[in-house]
Order: sequence, then structure tokens, then C-alpha cells
Amino acid sequence: MDVSKHYWIDVAIQTPAHSQIAGLLSYRCLFEVQAGQLVRVPLGQREVLGVVWAVSDSAPADMPAKSVRDVTGTLEGLPPLDSAWRQLVQFSAQYYQRSLGEVALSALPPQLRELSSEQLARRLKKQKSDRTVLTQTGPALSEEQQAVLAQMTSAPGPFLLFGSTGSGKTEVYLQAVARMLQADPQAQALLMVPEINLTPQLEERVQARFGAEAVVSMHSGMTPAQRLKGWLAAHAGHARIVLGTRMAIFASMPHLRLIVVDEEHDPSYKQQEGARYSARDLAVYRGKLQNAQVLLASATPSLESWHHSRPAAEGGRYLRLHMPSRIGTGLLPKVRRVDMNHQAKKAVLSAPLLAALQERVERGEQCMLLLNRRGYAPVLHCADCGWKSECKHCSAFRVFHKIDRTLRCHHCGMTERVPRACPACGNADIAPIGRGTEQLEEHLGELLAHVVRPDGTPIRIARIDADTTRLKGALESQLAQVHSGEVDILVGTQMIAKGHDFRRITLVAAINPDTALFSSDFRAPERLFALLMQAAGRAGRDARQSASSEMWVQTFHPTHPLFEALKKHDYPAFAQSELTERIAADLPPISHQALLRADARSQDVAQGLLNAARETLEAQLSADPATAELVMQVSLYPAVPMSMQRVADVERAQMLLESPHRMALQKVLLHLHGVLHQLRSDPEHKGVIRWLVDVDPQAI
Repeated sequence: MDVSKHYWIDVAIQTPAHSQIAGLLSYRCLFEVQAGQLVRVPLGQREVLGVVWAVSDSAPADMPAKSVRDVTGTLEGLPPLDSAWRQLVQFSAQYYQRSLGEVALSALPPQLRELSSEQLARRLKKQKSDRTVLTQTGPALSEEQQAVLAQMTSAPGPFLLFGSTGSGKTEVYLQAVARMLQADPQAQALLMVPEINLTPQLEERVQARFGAEAVVSMHSGMTPAQRLKGWLAAHAGHARIVLGTRMAIFASMPHLRLIVVDEEHDPSYKQQEGARYSARDLAVYRGKLQNAQVLLASATPSLESWHHSRPAAEGGRYLRLHMPSRIGTGLLPKVRRVDMNHQAKKAVLSAPLLAALQERVERGEQCMLLLNRRGYAPVLHCADCGWKSECKHCSAFRVFHKIDRTLRCHHCGMTERVPRACPACGNADIAPIGRGTEQLEEHLGELLAHVVRPDGTPIRIARIDADTTRLKGALESQLAQVHSGEVDILVGTQMIAKGHDFRRITLVAAINPDTALFSSDFRAPERLFALLMQAAGRAGRDARQSASSEMWVQTFHPTHPLFEALKKHDYPAFAQSELTERIAADLPPISHQALLRADARSQDVAQGLLNAARETLEAQLSADPATAELVMQVSLYPAVPMSMQRVADVERAQMLLESPHRMALQKVLLHLHGVLHQLRSDPEHKGVIRWLVDVDPQAI
């Protein structure tokens, strides 16, 4: 080794975007390294892992030689992260306004930071390079499925696979994966699902089709050792298929040729902390980078994807593939609306729905009730003095959980025993207001206690929500009970509405969906329609029972256009009416948005920083002829409190930025970082804890 030879390298290390060292850091290296290699470097008093971003033979002209520190080591035996992966990370950091190192290092398995070169060598040695792909033959395809696969063969994409629930979308992309793997012995495929609880079900199916050796999973429910093992297999090219949640979009896959984003409309693809990236949008970008086909699939596509898949002559960028029919002779469930204005006052379940539930159970069929609120009741209330179970640390109510007699805040986690009497006036008669899944389960048990199954045994009701699935393996065992027929009525939140293939369910009911119709969030109707369509799709998946399958909706607004479209299973009609409203109001996907959020000890300080940033930014942009036009192209609105204003004693405010031009918005955000760093040192903004930018926010 030539010790006299020095290299100067730029390294990405994990530093937050609001810190003063958010860019690449320069180090001297006494040995040869390549861009993409992982190295250990000193940072302050500690040693950290970094990714080499650039290598130079000579020191930068502006670098004081004495201040440069030396690289302490490299992770040997690990192939460098390729240029496509680095470009994906660089784009994500720039677009979502985070530091490059933060995105790069959070995309790597945490265990890599702790391993010595010897430990890594042992793990690499254990790897199996001969991961044989089995490719079992799948079921015979319908004409619609064959037509879709033919279109995928003849066009580059990206594709939006719009197929009704039960139309066989999963089989289409499994066949697409099989064709791609057979055509190229090195090719890799990335299959993405929105939530962890959908991964095991799909994992079994993919492993059965392609062999367990060829498939690795990536999601946050895995142990650090499992994540490292899967990542190393994908990085080396041994794993031919990676199956994962949103984090898998950053998996190092040098031979990636196909990306599938299942249930692409799901909000879970948008990260809600740290770098707030959209894995769906990055999938489309990554497909371009690595010349990989991208398939977005949904029965209820996001309005953004639907808009992008309009005809090319109108400016569409995706090719829409349509599968309107269910597989075999299966029919979509009949939608029945119950006008709750004509039911008994305060009735939770209407008389017709109760009668329908009883009839189904007595016939040996299963039912599913959807209520998107867990716990027993959203709030406890004292009628004498007006006390409510507010959280001391958040601007929210603590939810009453009857099963363990607690009041629990679902935002900060604060939990207390239910008081014996009102803490404010001593009244012993404090009562629950509203209903959650826990109370609905109890209420159903009382109303249907007399109902028996065909074998003469009592009715069985089960609940699946975030409370009942806390323990490891709980969700799997509960789902197994539903699949085996042990459960007659399943009560739950939206987690039971997505992706599950319940063969025996013939009736699905939405208990209280009206709140989303009049929400301040313009995306609420889109989310409600998707949820109800997905929930309806759980009914009648067995063709033998589909003719009698039903979706019941209890509502005080039965003639609302959303329910009219739902009754006809007409997503295009719903999408058209929503897009018309969005275009009239200049809302996404017609315009582009970003939120600047500030967290502080007081609301005044949080809003003060945001308003000062707005005024300073507008003044700076207007003063420079090169940027003056941006002030006209981007609207900066005054700061307001967030809808959930206080969480864990931290006050939160937000400022909306909006523009019809994506590039103009990005340029303004770039200037905004400089302004915020400048303001942060001002004593007036001393109480600010942090600030963050959310590009393309999912909720405002």
C-alpha cells in the first residue's frame, strides 16, 4: 500500500437537516476507496458510519489542511453502493428537504453501524449465493389478466393497474415477476405492501410460488439481525425478490427490473417522521433511474395516480390497465344504505342491520363491522360540571378503555386508571360519550346473545384493532381464527379492511362513516371512499356466496354523492367529481404543496418563527431580480396551529406553501432553509425545539 498517497473524500453521515452540519463532510484517507463504500469516520468525540460520496486525489483548495481528520476504517468485503442507489438517496434528500446523510444512513440496516469487519465477514460467509428460483405455475389467467400482461410486455410503463377487489391483481404481478425472472437470470423484483400485517400473508404466497430461498422481507417488525441478513442478500443480488413496506424502496438492489406498489393509494406509503418521503412516488423515480418497470396497483387509486394515468394526449404519464371483473363468476357485493335519521335516537346498530347479522350467523356465514375508532369510548364526561377526560399533555381527549379500566392518550401514550368520581366536582356519575370498537363488540354481544350458529353453539364475536394486536403473533392467530370459521362477527378498525382474503365473509357494514364527509382535510372523502370500497371487497370473495354478499353503510346522509358512487362501485365517477372540485379549488394534484412545521414550548414562539421566516423569505426573494418571480409563483400562507395543536407538552404550528409549479416550490424551500438557520440564532426564537418540512403532505 502506498502510504504517501492520500485521498480526500466527501462522506455522508447521519446529521439532521436542521443542524449546522447537514451536508457532506470531508476527510482524508490513507488507503484507496471508491464512491459508495461504507467507512468509519470520527465525528466530535465519537466514531460513526458514513457512505463515501466522492473521492479526489487532491485536497480541496479551501480546505485548511490541519483541520482535516483521517478515516479510521472501512467495512471490507461489502460491495460499494452503486451510483443508482446514491442518486435515489440524493434526489430524495433534495426533494424532501432533508440532509443527504440522514436519508442515506437511515436506509441502511442499523446493525451495520455496530459490526466490526470481522463480524461482517462472518455474516457474508454465511450467505447463500445459489438462491434458486422455483417459479411454480400459477392458476389459469382470465382474459382480462392476459390482456394486462400483454400490455406490460409491449409498453415501458409506469403502469396503473386499476382492478376491482377480487379481480386477481396479485396474480397479475406474480406472473409479471415470474416472466421477468425467467427472462434475466440476475434480475430482481421489489414488491411493496402498505402495512406489516399484510406482509406475512403475501410472503407465504410469494415463497410458495418462487421458493423461500429467493425471497427476503423488509419491514420495521423485523429484528435488527433479520433486517441485516435480508439487506445483505438483496445488496449482493442473491435475493431475487424483496417484499416489504415503504422502507424497502431504499433497499440496495443492483439488478432491479420490476417494482410493484400494491394498494398504491394507501397513506402508509408516506413516511410521517424523519424524512417524510412517499415510497410510491420514489418507486416511479427509481424505475426511471434503473430502467425498471413500475406497476402501481389498486381498486381505488390515489387521485394523483388516476390523474397521471389519463390519456397521453391530455398529458398523462402512466398507462392505465383496467380489470373491472372479479375472477370466476364472483359478483361485487350489493351496497345497502341505511338512513339513520329514521332509526331510533342514539341507536348504534339499525334494526335492519341487526336482523341481517342474525340471519347470516344462523346460516353459518361470517360478517365484518368496521368502526374506525378503537377503545371503549372517545371521552369520559361529567354531566354536572362539564369535565371531560382531556390529556394534560396534548390537545386531545384520553380514550376510555373499559377492558383494563384506563384512560389512555393515543398521541403521547399517557395512561391513568379511570377515576372513581369526577376529578373536578366529585360527582360519581361520570359517563362515556361516543363509541369505539371495544364498546361495539360488547354491545353486539348483548344484542345478539340469543343467536346460535348452525351447530347450536353460541355466537362468537372477535375484535381486531391496535389494542388487541399489541403482542407478537396476536394478529396472525386472530386472523387464523377468522379464516378457520371460528369467528362469526369480526369487529375492527381499518386494519381489517385492507388486503385480507376472507373467504367466508358475506356481509360488511360501516357503522359511522359520516365524519369524513365534512372534514377540513380535503383528502378525507378520497380516503373514506377507498376505505369503504376496500371493506366492501372483503365480502363475497368466494364466488359461491358472492350473489348474496352485501355492504351496509349506516349514514345520516344517504344521498351524498360519495355513497351514490359507492352503491354502483363506480370509482371513475367518484374520481371525476373529486378532481373537478380539486381543479376548481387549485388543490393537488393540480397544484403542489409543502408544510413548514415548528415545534416550541409555546404556540406564540412556534408561530413567531414561521411568520418571521415567511416575511424574511419574501423580502429576500423580492430583493433579488433572479428570484423575484418566485414570490408570484409560490403562495406562503400565515402560520396557524396544527389541528392537533399540542402533543406531549410541545406546541405545534404550521405554515402552508403552495404553487402550481413544482420546481418553483422546490427553489423556495431551498432558500427557506437558509432563512430558518439565520432566524434560529435570534434570541426572539429561543423557545423553538425543532422545525421540519413536509413536501407533498398527506394531511393539513
